[in-house]
Amino acid sequence: MAKLRSAPGFTLIELLIVVAIIGIIAAIAIPSLLRARVSANEAATTGDIRSVISAEAAYHSASGGYYGTLSCLVAPDGAGCIPSYPTTAPTFIDSQIGSQQAKSGYNRSMDDTATVPLGLSCYVYHATPSNPGQTGVRGFGGGCSGVICATADGTPIPTTGPGAMSPACLPIQ
Repeated sequence: MAKLRSAPGFTLIELLIVVAIIGIIAAIAIPSLLRARVSANEAATTGDIRSVISAEAAYHSASGGYYGTLSCLVAPDGAGCIPSYPTTAPTFIDSQIGSQQAKSGYNRSMDDTATVPLGLSCYVYHATPSNPGQTGVRGFGGGCSGVICATADGTPIPTTGPGAMSPACLPIQ
């Protein structure tokens, strides 16, 4: 009688155990990676809001006490912006922040409805998650007060009426 030799390799049970271990590791790691992505999106968004607030402060100083629209921050020598602003001088923000397009998982917009003849008397720059819960959790806003606020549920910061930017606004550092 011939002796059966076992072929080298893994048994079906061993392969199933390895697949199960990989599945458990993935189940633990994926939520952490998603939370890290949300945190990164929120940090990038608050950084952009800080950039807009700083740009508006510089524009306010250069324009004689008025805030600028996003188009004036991108091209300060444009019509309705700073008269006689040198075309070779730097802009206040880059065109990506000034475009009001979605960036880092957040939709961005600027409320500049308080327009006066030479510019804006105030402004609020908003950022709300493009896909709440996945690209971001909180909604953010910053305005002429220099304060950056957040809403816990991703809704826009209120900008009209008494208490604009407050009480629904939670100031962040």
